[in-house]
Amino acid sequence: MDAPEEPLPPVIYTMENKPIVTCAGDQNLFTSIYPTLSQQLPREPMEWRRSYGRAPKMIHLESNFVQFKEELLPKEGNKALLTFPFLHIYWTECCDTEVYKATVKDDLTKWQNVLKSHSSVDWLIVVVENDAKKKNKTNILPRTSIVDKIRNDFCNKQSDRCVVLSDPLKDSSRTQESWNAFLTKLRTLLLMSFTKNLGKFEDDMRTLREKRTEPGWSFCEYFMVQEELAFVFEMLQQFEDALVQYDELDALFSQYVVNFGAGDGANWLTFFCQPVKSWNGLILRKPIDMEKRELIQRQEATLLDLRSYLFSRQCTLLLFLQRPWEVAQRALELLHSCVQELELLDVSVPPGALDCWVFLSCLEVLQRIEGCCDRVQIDSNIAHTVGLWSYATEKLKSLGYLCGLVSEKGPNSEDLNRTVDLLAGLGAERPETANTAQSPYKKLKEALSSVEAFEKHYLDLSHATIEMYTSIGRIRSAKFIGKDLAEFYMRKKSPQKAEVYLQGALKNYLAEGWALPVTHTRKQLAECQKRLGQIENYLQTSSLLASDCHLTEEERESFCREILSFAGRQTDSPGHKIVLPLHSFAHLRDLRFTPPNAVVHVGGVLSVEITVCSQMPVPVQVEQIAIHVHFSIEKNNYRKTAEWLTKHRAAGGLVSFPTEAAPCPAPQSSLPALELCEMFERSPSDNSLNTTGIICKNVHMLLRRQESGAALEASTGVALEDGAHVLKCTSVTLEPGANTITFRTQAREPGTYTLRQLCASLGPVCFVLPHIHPPVQYDVYSQEPQLRVEPLADSLLAGIPQKVKFTVTTGHYTVKNGDSLQLSNIEAMLILCHAENRAVIYSNTRGDCGPAHPWGVAFEGRDGELRTRSAGGSAGRAVISGGLCSVASDAALRVQSSDKVTSISLPAAPAYHMIEFELEVLSLPSAPAAGGESAVLGTTEPHWKHRDTQKASHSMATTDHRVSIDCPWSIYSTVIALTFSMPFRTTHSLLSAGTRKYVQVCVQNLSELDFHLSDSNLVAAGDSSDLRLVPLHTDSQQHVRSEQAAFFVWELKWTREPPPPLHGQFSVGFSPASEQRLSVSLKPYTYEFQVDNFFTLYSVTAEISPPPGAELCKTGALCSLEVTITRLADLLEVDKDEALTESAEYFSTKLMYEVVDNSSNWAVCGKSSGVVSMPVCARATHRVHMEVMPLFAGYLPLPDVRLFKYLPHHSAHSSQLDADSWIENDGLSVDKHVDEQLDSSSIRSRGSGHSAASSEHKGLPMPRLQALPPGQVFNCSAGTQVLVVPSKDDHVLEVSVT
Repeated sequence: MDAPEEPLPPVIYTMENKPIVTCAGDQNLFTSIYPTLSQQLPREPMEWRRSYGRAPKMIHLESNFVQFKEELLPKEGNKALLTFPFLHIYWTECCDTEVYKATVKDDLTKWQNVLKSHSSVDWLIVVVENDAKKKNKTNILPRTSIVDKIRNDFCNKQSDRCVVLSDPLKDSSRTQESWNAFLTKLRTLLLMSFTKNLGKFEDDMRTLREKRTEPGWSFCEYFMVQEELAFVFEMLQQFEDALVQYDELDALFSQYVVNFGAGDGANWLTFFCQPVKSWNGLILRKPIDMEKRELIQRQEATLLDLRSYLFSRQCTLLLFLQRPWEVAQRALELLHSCVQELELLDVSVPPGALDCWVFLSCLEVLQRIEGCCDRVQIDSNIAHTVGLWSYATEKLKSLGYLCGLVSEKGPNSEDLNRTVDLLAGLGAERPETANTAQSPYKKLKEALSSVEAFEKHYLDLSHATIEMYTSIGRIRSAKFIGKDLAEFYMRKKSPQKAEVYLQGALKNYLAEGWALPVTHTRKQLAECQKRLGQIENYLQTSSLLASDCHLTEEERESFCREILSFAGRQTDSPGHKIVLPLHSFAHLRDLRFTPPNAVVHVGGVLSVEITVCSQMPVPVQVEQIAIHVHFSIEKNNYRKTAEWLTKHRAAGGLVSFPTEAAPCPAPQSSLPALELCEMFERSPSDNSLNTTGIICKNVHMLLRRQESGAALEASTGVALEDGAHVLKCTSVTLEPGANTITFRTQAREPGTYTLRQLCASLGPVCFVLPHIHPPVQYDVYSQEPQLRVEPLADSLLAGIPQKVKFTVTTGHYTVKNGDSLQLSNIEAMLILCHAENRAVIYSNTRGDCGPAHPWGVAFEGRDGELRTRSAGGSAGRAVISGGLCSVASDAALRVQSSDKVTSISLPAAPAYHMIEFELEVLSLPSAPAAGGESAVLGTTEPHWKHRDTQKASHSMATTDHRVSIDCPWSIYSTVIALTFSMPFRTTHSLLSAGTRKYVQVCVQNLSELDFHLSDSNLVAAGDSSDLRLVPLHTDSQQHVRSEQAAFFVWELKWTREPPPPLHGQFSVGFSPASEQRLSVSLKPYTYEFQVDNFFTLYSVTAEISPPPGAELCKTGALCSLEVTITRLADLLEVDKDEALTESAEYFSTKLMYEVVDNSSNWAVCGKSSGVVSMPVCARATHRVHMEVMPLFAGYLPLPDVRLFKYLPHHSAHSSQLDADSWIENDGLSVDKHVDEQLDSSSIRSRGSGHSAASSEHKGLPMPRLQALPPGQVFNCSAGTQVLVVPSKDDHVLEVSVT
């Protein structure tokens, strides 16, 4: 602090500004305390709580202490905060009452009166206590007396406004405590005053801003007020808050400029519409540009002055906040927005002045950032500064073009005068950069001084910018700068240097799919190639531009004329061809073959029709269009007959081709689709729509760099194949759009022909499609003769006439008169001949005329007894088929038969034709014999043929008939197998009624046809005089539909017991139910079977009795079940087996009974099975009693009673068991097949087979059970029901109804 008698006024508008505190009273006292006070005050931070919910902050308070003067107190209307005294302190060390009353009190009164007159309430009285003075004065009152007097006189209601500072210059604990209390009070009062006055200032500023719509409101005045607030925040080192004030001013001004452009202009904006007379760029090297601030204060600043000053203040604060990279970002936005604002305000700017201002500003910002950052930081943050480098390069380029520094002849006088005017507008160099060698001012002045200097500076800037863009991965921007360099080199007559940059930019644009930049770059590249004399490259680029839809018709036609004019020239080397890609000239859209399957025989004619879309703007006369064809013969080419090729070739004949690399590139398929959304910005006050637009959500995915390993521009190095096979078409005029061209060729040699290249020739220029993709081929075949035999229906049925189709593919063989097919006759199949049969001949070029099995049909089948019966010779019908399904001829078919051979005379037919004819065949019906162990169900089928998976259980029995055919074109016989299905499935069953027996035969129709059955008959074969069959069915004709069955029943009667086995032969006549009359009589259907051991030996009777004392059975109550087993015959031959035992009086056999209730109506209580010894004599009876419990109410059927023979184990097996295998085992080996065989009587003993199975069980030898044939046991109680009533205490009643 200066001497009290001459205090210095506060320094305004510097970065060292501090809040002002006035000091009154004893100035010498304050001078002695000031060093300690100024050091201790900012040491401890204070929490600053602000209004409007703003977050509190910790600040360090510093003050500028000045001597109190009335002139320092603010006048009414003064809005300067920096000159505002926030606190007034009165200092005194008076300890004598007399002195206090004489001088101090009056001085304090005057001081307070001055403060009250200016409405200042922020004051503090400090009483300094000094022990040395107390010792010198013995009559003084205690210290508290003076303090109390001061408080009573001046601090009636604010006693805390008077504080005591004890011995401030001593170093003691008491002094330190006194200092702490004083500093805390001082900070608190200072912060309170600061908050109160700052809040009032903000309210006044807000009120002033709300008056901005009133006439006479000035933005410059408001600017100075809000900047005052920014200065205060900066003074408190709250740089973020200070920056907010400048940002608000920036946004407010920008909004006014936008509104002005929309027609809503403010009057004060006219001050900023003054013509630009100075363009010396931004000034960022001093904290405050007082010159421009005064211009703003006087309302004389231009738009560039205001923007320059505003950005310099923002830059200063951002650097204090250590955010230099935001300075670069804001600077780039500022420079672009200034250019737009000058246009919106229609400010008069001399040509090139704005370019100079932007160039100087860019370099000034870059040098300011370099001055506060080291090289490592700058290199790692190139992404933030490269935009400024690029903008500076662009503006320097504009200045060079404007001042004639890039022209071929150099600048003229007009250019020189313009350069002098631009340099004059820069003014003198600023003092702060005068000693800098590379200042922006010096660089611009040097660059505009000469052509060489400009080239040096421009190339340095361009190469540096390209290097920066490349290092951060912004390849597109680097290529854009390269394009500017290429344009510069073209103006400097250096096309060889320009080509490199143009090719690089074109590659990048093609990779990313930028259509318009590609077109523009190709135009520049074409000019460059023309100057370099690169004829081939120039013609290729010209063809691409001639087909580019982004150019005008005149431009396209001019490039097309360049190609046509060169094609019409006479070249020095006539044989030299310039080969160019076809996609820039025309596009192959599709190709069509005739015949459609692209398969022809040797000597056949093939047509190839192509559709070519010309992309030229005018009709073009093409000398020749050729298709180069590659011929190949594969190793397995013998397989490629007409049939094989037809099967493996699409029959449409049309091949479509994808679009080639177009002159207007499309984005790569890997790029995602655009994700666009609407954006609306509304006014917060009245919700009116301010702006609207479209935002791309995935711009980061679309604008990222796309790597490409190779150049996407079509290479000119297209090779033209030179082969022997070429399809040509000459003198073709290609109109713009689609053109159809047809090629015809005659097949000479069999093989595969692949279309490789398409070439259009215009003199020495050839446009070539190097690879036709997808691959297109046509095949020429030389076919061997073939024979195919196939049924016309899904399957052939035995017993009725069936049609069979014969197909003869002549191939390269010519069928002559007298050629015939020789078929070997078989006994079980007849070949039926009709006089009206004929043959039809087709040409062999249609796509669907090939056989499914080349080299004829030969299916291996079972051998059988086959016989052919055909009398005499007769004429048949044949069909000779082929090509386009058009009948070539129709001829009679002659068939002659003998005992062993049937001869079919073929009509004469040329090579590569097809002959088709039909014959009828008849397979004799017969069912396999049913009997023995394999005839459980009474049918024997050689093999099964499932026509439908859903009807597998009803599959028909099939029989194969193999026929050998001798063909005239081969010395080998062709063997075919015809499979016939038996339409019927026949089963038989044995029925019993006590001792009476019945035989039932079931005939089931498994085919899809309906039949009439008649003349059914069943006879006993062999020596069957003791058996008699009495039919119980009618002899009338029966109609059997598909999947239906007919039943026939006979009663068996015999004259001696036991009756002999029955060997039955069943036959029935059948015919199709259709009205069509058959040409031959049909043989009856036969079926053989055998029935053994059908005599009844045992009868089983079951009876259930209610509990004692009850009349009826009740659910849940135990009932008595009595089973009676009765022997009906004496000893027979069938009884002599292992179960038979002999005693002194009679023979007996062991039977096992088992009571089973499969319907779960009864619960068998106790033992449900047992073994009984049954005497083998008539009327022998055995009874078994057991208890059962009914589970349901109602009429319940009786449980089933089953009988088995109880056979002992074989001693041979037991002797093989070792000692370890003798373990306890109560199990039985049971031969139970009753459920599956109840309907069959042809069951024989399987004891030996199952005894072997029983030996697999180790342990004690187990006895075996053998089920009795169903004919030997008759259940007398079958079908009997017992009434069961519900019990009275049942809550749920369950009734079984059967």
